[in-house]
This record gives sequence, C-alpha cells and structure tokens, in this order.
Amino acid sequence: MADDATPAEIIAVFGRAGTKGVTTVKCRVTDGRDKGKILTRNVMGPVRLGDLVMLLETEMESSGSYGRR
Repeated sequence: MADDATPAEIIAVFGRAGTKGVTTVKCRVTDGRDKGKILTRNVMGPVRLGDLVMLLETEMESSGSYGRR
C-alpha cells in the first residue's frame, strides 16, 4: 500500500457501473490535508456503507458527465 494514501469513509453507495465490478461511491476524507472533504469516486471490489478506502489522490472530482453527449 502506498505511504501517501489518504483514508476516507464511504457515506453513500450509488451503484455499479460497467462490467468490471466498479462501484460509484461518495466518501468523506477522514485524515490529512483535505480532512472533511466529500468526494465521489469509482472503486473496484465489494464495498458497503461505512467501509474505509484508501485514496491515492483527493484533488480531482470524479463525475458521471464525462464522455456523455
């Protein structure tokens, strides 16, 4: 695991996207420079409400509008 990863708690699960097991979640950063920030992220693998995920970056927001026309 990377040393510069930031922990975040999953506060909402929106659903699965695609065929590779990607789930869109909303999470709150629990430590570090961006503590308290709420982000939307795509995560792989099984997740549920309250799980902790380690984010490699907390700068850019993920959005469902990219690539749609």
